[in-house]
Amino acid sequence: MPDYQFLNLSIEEGIGFVKINRPPVNALGRGFLDELDRLIDEAAADKRIKVLIFASAIPNVFIAGVDLKEMAELSTPDEILKVVRRGQEVFNKLENCQKPVIAAIQGACVGGGQEFVMACHIRIASDRTRFAQPEITLGIIPGFGGSQRLPRIVGAARATELILTGDLLTPQEAFRMGLVNHVVSDGALLKTAREIAKKIARHGLPAIHAAMRAIGRGLDLPLAEGLKAEAEEFKSIAATRDMQEGIKAFLEKRQPKFTDS
Repeated sequence: MPDYQFLNLSIEEGIGFVKINRPPVNALGRGFLDELDRLIDEAAADKRIKVLIFASAIPNVFIAGVDLKEMAELSTPDEILKVVRRGQEVFNKLENCQKPVIAAIQGACVGGGQEFVMACHIRIASDRTRFAQPEITLGIIPGFGGSQRLPRIVGAARATELILTGDLLTPQEAFRMGLVNHVVSDGALLKTAREIAKKIARHGLPAIHAAMRAIGRGLDLPLAEGLKAEAEEFKSIAATRDMQEGIKAFLEKRQPKFTDS
């Protein structure tokens, strides 16, 4: 994989571990978005990677929003619109990645940071995390998907209140709303993320991909159409070696040895 300025990727045991490092607060600038776009494509094509983890290299902050200095340099609404659409495009690619993406969140995760983690598939927060969509306090609104993903995750009424007040959420509140899957101690954050990633990475890529596609396709479909999509994805893996090995291993009462084929 190519070198990145703001993203540090390491690969071990099927896990692609990405450290975000754009001091001082990991603000989402245009260069960061371009790197994220390239990394998603590279990771999706790399057969060594079955699952991705994103974490911050900067203490006490995950991502503290969009780079407002860059935004202030834009002189026309059309220039701002271009940046907003670029952010949406990259976050959509993240959400539609066929490899599961885990966000290991610690510290400030606000604005574009919260929009980033909402595009991830599994969210784990440390007990020192704080969430918010504070754009309204700056006279703007969420632009990288916050007004669309937050209602889908926590419900329209709660999302409306959070977006219109800009209030901070504790990790416990975020958990109760369904915004995060787990809340753990700060010291256990990366350990927990890796444990979940290892459970996923033990399984075969064809089934992982099919499950991700079935879930992603079904979210925007009526149940009947979603069930058809699920059946199609099941058919797509019916002749794989991994399916044959999985069933054989179950009948023989042993652990399967998947070959990702």
